[in-house]
Formats: sequence, structure tokens, C-alpha cells
Amino acid sequence: MQAWLNLSYQDAVSPNMEELIILNDHALMILIIITTVVSYMILFMTVNNYTNRFLFEGQMIELLWTVLPAFMLIFIALPSLRILYMLEEINEPIITVKAIGHQWYWSYEYSDFKKIEFDSYMKSTQDLENQEIRLLDVDNMLILPFNIQTRMLVTSSDVIHSWTIPSLGMKIDASPGRLNQGCINLLRPGIFFGQCSEICGANHSFMPIMLYSVNFNQFLVWLSNY
Repeated sequence: MQAWLNLSYQDAVSPNMEELIILNDHALMILIIITTVVSYMILFMTVNNYTNRFLFEGQMIELLWTVLPAFMLIFIALPSLRILYMLEEINEPIITVKAIGHQWYWSYEYSDFKKIEFDSYMKSTQDLENQEIRLLDVDNMLILPFNIQTRMLVTSSDVIHSWTIPSLGMKIDASPGRLNQGCINLLRPGIFFGQCSEICGANHSFMPIMLYSVNFNQFLVWLSNY
């Protein structure tokens, strides 16, 4: 029942997602103000027969409802352009990970340390263990350290996929023959889920993404034991 009450975004786990939530709240307040004012004006003109004669062919009124929306659009556009720049910015990443989309699973490559490659398939229902999530748990998780700049390179071996984790505010298209990139800066440890968000075939909804965020020492131990 509680899941139906979560009408907002997932809790942010990256600076980009925090900024996206702030932008959403900023735009939502402007839309609420516009909706309230317009609704009041429509209601007022409906019940007041003497108002219409002051509004028809009024140059000042025409000027106001042309200029004010333009200023409101500027207040929405400027913060969104700033966030678009942040999403594309790559700040000297320490780790680079490559994600490759397939029909219908993901594979990952860690090429900075040593040749680590593995496939990540969704767990079938009969293989789920206690407290694992149906349609979201995978057999091999992507493991990354938090508070470390990580570059994600995303591509595809067949059709267009999309590597998406909502709590990161990240959605990178996986296009065949092309490398797209994004920057991840995890803020805390935990397990975070995503899914392919580009319709890619019959099993599009069965290729989840599972990211395990750990501290850097745990990450190095995992690398040495792989």
C-alpha cells in the first residue's frame, strides 16, 4: 500500500538527481501560481458581467499576458539549461566502466584495473531468494565505489537500449556502433535499481540494472577477488 503513496521521485543518490528534484519543485511552484491565477480570472469573469468590457481590446492587458509568460519561461529555462550542462559534464573520472546492451541482458567491462567482464541477467522467479525483488534482481550486479567519479560508457551490440537508473538521474542511450557517456558520483552506499527504458524487443521489460554502491576499500577487495 505504501508504494502507491510514493508520488514523487526516488531518493536522490547523486548530485545530478538532487538538482533535478530541485528543478522539478521550482517548476511546479511556478505552474501552481499560473494555474491559480488563471483559474481565479476565469471564475471572476464568469460571475462578473461588468468585467468583460474592461478586458476586451485592452492594450495593457494584452501586454501583460504576453510579457509575464515570457518571464516565467525564462525562470524555468535558465535552471534547466544549467542542469543539462551538469549532466553532460565529465570531471576527470578515476574509474571507467563500459555497459553493453544486448537482447535482452547487460554486460559490463572494467578495463582500468584488469580485464573484468561479466554478463548481468535478470533472476527468474524460481531462483529468487528471501527479500529479493522480482523483475529487478540480477545474477551479477554492477559494483561501484561511492564518492568516486566514475565514467559510464554505454553502447549496444544489436538494437537501441537505454541504461537508466532513476535514483541517479541518469539515462544513457545504448546505440549500436556508438559510445555514449555519462558521469556517476554516488553519494552513499546501497543497492539501486534501474531498467532498460527504450523499447528494444519482446523481452524489453526483462533486462533490469542493479547497482551496488560500496566504499573504495570494499571495491578494491572485490577487484582482487574477482
